[in-house]
Amino acid sequence: MAIKVSVKTVRGPLAAKVKEVSGQDPNVCFQCGLCAGSCPMTGEMEIFTRKVMHLLQLGLADVVIAQKMAYLCASCHTCQVRCPRGIDIPAVVEALRLLTLRHGENYLAPESIPAERVREMPQAAMVAGLRKFTA
Repeated sequence: MAIKVSVKTVRGPLAAKVKEVSGQDPNVCFQCGLCAGSCPMTGEMEIFTRKVMHLLQLGLADVVIAQKMAYLCASCHTCQVRCPRGIDIPAVVEALRLLTLRHGENYLAPESIPAERVREMPQAAMVAGLRKFTA
């Protein structure tokens, strides 16, 4: 997949919004890979946290959002603990998730969950899941 990078994309409004919402500057990341190497969810992700930070540096937050990586993050903060630059990567991922949901794009359709599954699930899990995956 070819990705076009230009001055227009690097200074794009979506990447700036991610920085504003998360309070973190993706440009601080120097691509060491410790975040991706320590993430327990890399086996499930199409793109790893290191690449997410790089795409944000290029202003390509929309490419990251299209990958649905933000929904696979376990928010375990292992990446943040190991980051030599002290970037709160889970905050960046949460910002990506929030920006996606603000556009009205639900990752989970509550009506698609079978009734028997809803009865089995703890209420706290349902509330947490709906807060994380729906607008």
